[in-house]
Amino acid sequence: MKFIIVDNRTGKHRSFAANGLVLGLTIAGLLGIPALTGLFSYQHGLGDAGLNNQLVDRWRDVLKAQQEDIKSTKTAAQESLEASALRLAQLQARIVRLDALGERLTRVAKLEEGEFDFSQPPALGGPLKENMSSNSDLPDYMQLLDQLGTDIESREQQLSVLETLLVSRKMQKDVFIAGRPVQKGWMSSRFGTRNDPITGKRAWHSGVDFAGKDGSSVIAVAAGVVVYAGTRSGYGLLVELNHGSGFKTLYGHHKKLHVRVGDIVKKGQVIGSMGSSGRSTGPHVHFEVYKNGRVVDPASYIHRASR
Repeated sequence: MKFIIVDNRTGKHRSFAANGLVLGLTIAGLLGIPALTGLFSYQHGLGDAGLNNQLVDRWRDVLKAQQEDIKSTKTAAQESLEASALRLAQLQARIVRLDALGERLTRVAKLEEGEFDFSQPPALGGPLKENMSSNSDLPDYMQLLDQLGTDIESREQQLSVLETLLVSRKMQKDVFIAGRPVQKGWMSSRFGTRNDPITGKRAWHSGVDFAGKDGSSVIAVAAGVVVYAGTRSGYGLLVELNHGSGFKTLYGHHKKLHVRVGDIVKKGQVIGSMGSSGRSTGPHVHFEVYKNGRVVDPASYIHRASR
């Protein structure tokens, strides 16, 4: 290959020939000069300061972000642990209260010993079946929380059954007809045939009479609903209670009534004041008991003990 070099000032020119290898080496040398210059500068500290500062700043940012993540994770874990500890304490306090209540109710109800034993864990059992979805890697405190929840549920079920028994027993006790219809007084006339106190002739007496002080309290012998409260021929001021299960009681000759129709009365509640209204010779209460619509001798109910 032939090259011609022209001098712009004098117009003279020179020519020479060069092969391709020489030309390639020349071009490569020219292009390599900037790279060698940069490398030399880098090796001798001309450009490493800026580059290293950027790397340090980036690593500092990364480390700071990681530290923040670690701090956030530790805070969340601590909060979760504190919440779990609080929940655990609440469940433990709750189960202690449930046990104390269960034992007290058992004593009050006088249930058969061992039927409701709140000092022992509830009996459990059944065939083993693997639960593939269960997580066996739960922390110990989480397993403890789950166990406490199960224990509380078991005790709540026991207390629910116990409460049902107590309510049923109390209802049966309250509607159980027993005792006298007066707080103070004496039986002045029995059930059955007697000499009528007004005519003197033999007549049927459908209840028993309790004499006492004028204005003394007349009480319900069982819980019930007031189905009649007012004047009735022969009875004077009368209170009639329906106790359910086919039983009702009548209380006659009041001086004053303390209940009205529709009232729900408790066993032993005062329903009126003793008087001599109606067909009567003096202050007393005429007491009748009906079973399935038929009048029965109140004596068997008066003398039997309350449940």
